[in-house]
Order: sequence, then structure tokens, then C-alpha cells
Amino acid sequence: MANSINKSKEQIVAGFQELRQQQRALASKISELEMDMKEHELVIETLKDVAPERKCFRMVGGVLVERTVKDVLPALVNNKEQVKMFFHLVLIFVFLDILFLGCLILCFLFQMNKLVETLTKQLETKGNEINKYRERHNLKIKGEESKDMEKSSKDVKTGGVLVAKES
Repeated sequence: MANSINKSKEQIVAGFQELRQQQRALASKISELEMDMKEHELVIETLKDVAPERKCFRMVGGVLVERTVKDVLPALVNNKEQVKMFFHLVLIFVFLDILFLGCLILCFLFQMNKLVETLTKQLETKGNEINKYRERHNLKIKGEESKDMEKSSKDVKTGGVLVAKES
């Protein structure tokens, strides 16, 4: 039983670590996409003021090719829009992932509350069982008798007169 609980705890921790790794990967992808969008915007703004027939170079699949501004500018605008759309999809995915993680945490907390309630009830039941057993077998806990005697001796009022205790 303890082994299965520990195993499930290990699985929970491993699942949490996997979610954190996915979160880091998404944050990295978001940063990369933001940089791509800024680069596209910078190039588009620069090429808007350039003559359409002027030569420019564009990187296509790792190869630098020569084109004209009128050929490159529409492709850049299109690429920027695609990057922007992909960026929004990644953000939606991150939001849903966070929402899912929040639901998992809420479920875990609910289960922990139920577990605490169950253990508290078991503790109360065990305490009652112990008290009944003590009463049934007339058991006294060491030190408990002296407290009972102190209470009874405090109840007796002597009026400032020194009185010997009865034995």
C-alpha cells in the first residue's frame, strides 16, 4: 500500500516536471515567434520606402536568393501574418495548458481536503475507542491521578487555616 502511494507520488512529481518542461518550451517558442514578428515588421517598414524594381536578397530555406522589392514585400507581409497567427495559436495553447494545470491542482487540493477530513474522523473515532477501553478496564494514565487529586484539594476551602490532608 505504501509503495503504491509512493509510486503515485513519484508519478505526480514526474507529471509536474513534464508540464514545467512543456511550459519552458512554449515560453521559448513564444519568444522566438515574437522576435520573428519584430524582424518581419522591421524589414517590411524598411522596404516600403524602397523602389519596387530595386534588387534585394531574401533567405529561402537557408539559401540567399536575389529578388526585387515588389516580389519580396508581399511574401514578407504574408509570412508575418502567418507567424502572427501561429503566435496566437501558441498563446491559446498556453492558456489552455494553464487552465488544465489549474484544474489538476484544484482536483488535487479537493482530494487532499477529503483525505484530511477522513483522517480527522478516524482520529476522533480512535480517541473515542481508547477512552471507552480505558473506562471498561479502569485504566489511568500516570500523572492523571495526581491532577484529579489536585483539583479535589483545590475545591476544599480552609479559610486560611492549615489543615492536614486526609490519607
